[in-house]
Parts: sequence; structure tokens; C-alpha cells
Amino acid sequence: MASFSEIVEEARLSARALLDYGDNLFNPTLRLGVTGLSRAGKTVFITALVHGLTRGGRFPVFESLATGRIARAHLEPQPDDAVPRFAYENHLRTLIEARRWPNSTTDISELRLVIDYQRQNGADRTLTLDIVDYPGEWLLDLPLLAKSYEQWAAESLALSRQQPRAPLALQWHAQLATLDAHAHEDEQVTLAAAKLFTEYLRACRDERFAMSLLPPGRFLMPGNLAGSPALTFAPLDVPVEGPAPEGSLWAMMRRRYEAYKDVVVRPFFRDHFSRLDRQIVLVDALAAFNAGPEALHDLEAALAGILDCFRIGRATFFSALFRPRIDRILFAATKADHLHHSSHDRLEAILRRMLDRAATRAEVAGAAVDVVALAAVRATREATVARGRDKLPSILGTPVNGEVANGEIFDGETEVATFPGDLPVDLDAFFSSDGAFRGLTSASAEKADFRFLRFRPPLLASDDAEGPALPHIRLDRALQFLIGDRLQ
Repeated sequence: MASFSEIVEEARLSARALLDYGDNLFNPTLRLGVTGLSRAGKTVFITALVHGLTRGGRFPVFESLATGRIARAHLEPQPDDAVPRFAYENHLRTLIEARRWPNSTTDISELRLVIDYQRQNGADRTLTLDIVDYPGEWLLDLPLLAKSYEQWAAESLALSRQQPRAPLALQWHAQLATLDAHAHEDEQVTLAAAKLFTEYLRACRDERFAMSLLPPGRFLMPGNLAGSPALTFAPLDVPVEGPAPEGSLWAMMRRRYEAYKDVVVRPFFRDHFSRLDRQIVLVDALAAFNAGPEALHDLEAALAGILDCFRIGRATFFSALFRPRIDRILFAATKADHLHHSSHDRLEAILRRMLDRAATRAEVAGAAVDVVALAAVRATREATVARGRDKLPSILGTPVNGEVANGEIFDGETEVATFPGDLPVDLDAFFSSDGAFRGLTSASAEKADFRFLRFRPPLLASDDAEGPALPHIRLDRALQFLIGDRLQ
């Protein structure tokens, strides 16, 4: 049976949803959530989306813009005084003038874009698009709301004992072996355990391993909560069910875990996530390819966990009385420009297969779920390079300063041609007959070489300080799925 506090929370969510629904009748507003795991390109995606709409970018698949029905798109002041504004102008200058990728998302931010358009029946209308940018690690925290400390600890320990995580957890595990969960609570012991656990999570996230399933997310981006008791706990090897003796180390860890949910997870769910109408989840699948089969398997588990976070269904008046619902979710494999166009559909197909079983459940419940391979800002061009008698489909770009390939260190200024390799045409190279991810077969692994370079943003020739529309791959398709139906 639900507790009194849970009933109160449900009532608050339903009241907020009903208020938002009523406001939307008079001022049509769409709240678009943009998230993804570390280095997936959230900041670049939002910057390119806003720049393309406000500057009239080339979006042939985005029907309302391609047919001229969008008269104007412009920014308006951020309406939520308690949430930072997305620093669009700074990020745009970083991309165009400095030719650097903006810093990764570490906190939540919002941006309001107002679109004046003409409906297909000729009537003039306005759609307010509120873009909510938040770290994907926060999304992976939502399942903690339904887990006890003991359940979370058992799952975290089980993961840490698998490859390639086990070697990264050695120091933490060594300290864990010295702890007695029934011993008296000890602040210094808890601080040491939390520090080693956080270092383990940080090591897992390193690009050499590219692990994705790393809750609690705020341990890696603590912000103003750094050092607080709510972020000072760690898993203990305790029974999944059992009483924690009062005043024990176990009870202390459990108390702080519950504080983390109260201070971090529930406010995010209540104030932000529960109000979203549409969602895009950006996925850096190429980083997982670089790191190997274990990283891809971990990514698959993380994506399934993300999809299960959403309360799926259509946002009708009746459903809004009880809980707002996200009715469209787009999973996007980013950095498609690091591959030749012949592999774009293959990258998309691999991501779709990863999500297939979870996405089928979502579609049955009424949500539209789609997958796309895209590059919000295209950093490369395509070319054909001769190698002996062979002609290889290659890409041209400027690798970031310090990038290394085949023993060569790039200076960040010289454009190079590279053959990134082909993704397998046969998806059975990655998936077993029951749909489960298994990595490459031995035969495919021998032929595969997924070492993707990191490229600088493109050099754009323009006297305009804001630059021309940024080149992209399939950004228009993403826009059509996410907001196209609201501009008809």
C-alpha cells in the first residue's frame, strides 16, 4: 500500500499536470526533454536545433519549414526563474568562432523558443517550445525510487564484479572487505567508502571503457551537493531483505541513500521530468564500439533502463488528471558524420535492435518511439581515397588537437582523410536469434576495426557573427518526429 507521503506526491504531480494542461489550451506549449549519457552531444544538438530554426536552416524533411509555413522562430526569456538558462549564444560562438565543442552538460537548463507558423488550413498559430537540457545520468537515477538500499547495493556489487568493471573496483572492493555492516556508524569510514566508490564510477566512465550504467548519477557531477551526507554513501555487502541494526554502518548508509532520493531524485522527477511532453535521448554508440563488446552490452542495459523510466502513453485530458505522459521518444545515435553515409542506416539499425524489446512494450502502451542516426553539426565531408587498386569511401575532417591514430599525433589544424571502417550489414554479427546483444562474432571481429577519430567543428566561411546554418545529418528528420505533428 502506498504511504501517505507517496499519496501526497501523486496528488501534487496530478495537480501540476492539470494546471499545465489547462495553460496549454490557451498558450500551446511543448516541453522537449533533451538528454543523453556523457559526451553524447546534448549541448551541440540544442545549439544546432535553435540555430537552424532561427536562421532558416536547410531542413528538407522538416515539412513545416521546408514548405515555408514557419514564418519566424525566435528566443524569448527563460520563464522558470529557478532554472538556469541554456547558454545558447556562448555555445554558438564556441562552435563557430573557436571551432571547439562546448563543454558537457553538468546540470539542468532550459531555453524557450517561440515558433510562429501557418497551419495547413491557413490559420496563423504560435507554438512555444521549451527545451529542457539535463544529464542522462539523472535519468538513470529514476529507477532508484522503486529500490531499497539493499536492492541497489546488491545490483551495484554484482555489476562491479563483472568484466571490465572488476579490475576498476579493486581498491573499493579491498576497503569493502574490511567493513562490518553491523559495526557502529562511522563518518570517516563512510567518507572513505564513498570516495573509493565514486572513483570506481569515474573510472568506468572513462572513454577506454565507456560504461553507461553508473547510478547514482550525481556522484559523478555533484555540483553544490559535493561533500553532503546525501552524496556520502556506498554499497555494502548486506542481505537484500533484513533489518539494519539501529546506529550501525548499514543503517547509516541506508539513511543517506534515502536522503539522496529525497534531495536529488524526487525533486528532479517532480519539478522537471514529470512535466515533459516529448523526449530525445542521444547515444554515443561509437564510443561504445571503440571500447569493445562489454561497453556495448552495458549501453544496451542502460538504454533499456532509460526507456523503462518513462510513463508511456498519450497525453489526453483524462490521463493528465493522474499523471503527465511522454508520448514521443526519439533515440538518436550521434556523431554519424564519423562514418561514411553507407554506414548510417546500419548504425541506426544496430541501435534499433538494442531497443527493440523495450520499445515494443512502449509502443503497445501508446507512445511513438523512433530511432535515428544523426550528426547535429556535421564535422566531416566525404571523399574517395585510392589505396593501391582499391577506392575506399572515406571522410575528410580536422582531428582535434592531440588525437592519435596509427602512431600519428594530430595538430588540430591539418585536415586528413580517414577510412573509418564499415559497420556489418548483417545484424546477426551483433545479436543472437532471441534479440539479445552478444557483441561481434569471431569472424566479424576479425574484419572490424572501429577506431573513430574525434574531429573539430567545421570551418564555416561567413562574415556574419552568427554564421550560416550549420551543416548536419538528419537533424531535420529528428525535428519532424519530435514536433512536426504540432505544426500541422
